[in-house]
Amino acid sequence: MTADVWLPIPPDEIEGLPEGPAYRFWDGGEDFPADPADCVFYVVPYMKPGGVGVRPMPLMRSVRVVQTLSAGTDHVEPGLRHLPAGVRLCNARGVHEASTAELTLALILASLRGIPDFVRAQDRGEWRGGFRPALADKNVLIVGYGSIGAAIEDRLVPFEVARVARVARSARTTARGPVHPLTELPSLLREADVVVLSTPLTEATRHLVDAGFLARMKDGALLVNVARGAVVDTKALLTEVESGRITAALDVTDPEPLPADHPLWRAPGVLISPHVGGPTSAFLPRAARLLVDQLHRFLNREELGNVILVTGAESS
Repeated sequence: MTADVWLPIPPDEIEGLPEGPAYRFWDGGEDFPADPADCVFYVVPYMKPGGVGVRPMPLMRSVRVVQTLSAGTDHVEPGLRHLPAGVRLCNARGVHEASTAELTLALILASLRGIPDFVRAQDRGEWRGGFRPALADKNVLIVGYGSIGAAIEDRLVPFEVARVARVARSARTTARGPVHPLTELPSLLREADVVVLSTPLTEATRHLVDAGFLARMKDGALLVNVARGAVVDTKALLTEVESGRITAALDVTDPEPLPADHPLWRAPGVLISPHVGGPTSAFLPRAARLLVDQLHRFLNREELGNVILVTGAESS
């Protein structure tokens, strides 16, 4: 049997790949590059429509590792039930922190300072000044304090924010201060001027931002979603932004892609970017380093990094 490694990046663009496996390039095309049954290490195509990355998984009888190039793994988890027991699912921790944190700050600053209004006025040739909020002295709440949440805080600090509050599934302590559990969200929301969502999408976080969550946000607050669209109840969000009580900056939406006739496009105070937190010039070098490291570990039978879960006997 051939020990195949499926990569969504051409192998000749990744310096330092270990010798031994047969590297097969597959970026989600209709035709598979080889028999999926021979694949032992599967790197899921990046930023493809739902279902593309799952398509070969029912045929991957020899696979031992499924590696995503995204921080979230929700898009491939439906395929895990087809895999044998003992397959390790790994995410791309370390790849997207810088790019996603950059975009988060860009969305916050653009929303607070009114950059979309300036662009529209420029298109009309109008000089329109005005008084806008600053990020300085604001209270920021980060919901989902993993590596991306921490990277966002790193970039917030130089902007002289008044306070950063951190929330994760469970409480813990970091060098920068405490991380609060989700149960403390209601009291923290009332104090936040900016609420940043950077949590993974799980059954616990699906529609975490519902009507009750939004109602607890203070008047004039900004909601920023760089997590997954379904973390937010879109209907509840529309009710709040259309009233003008809060504003929003969204890199992800539900549904996604957002249909051209969807009311979110035209909702007042809403800035939308088309899920571009990760795909930047920083992606390829970081993704390549991750893959080289993981493949060396795999071939040397060392512990892999970023293991999210291991399939059990019930998955076979």
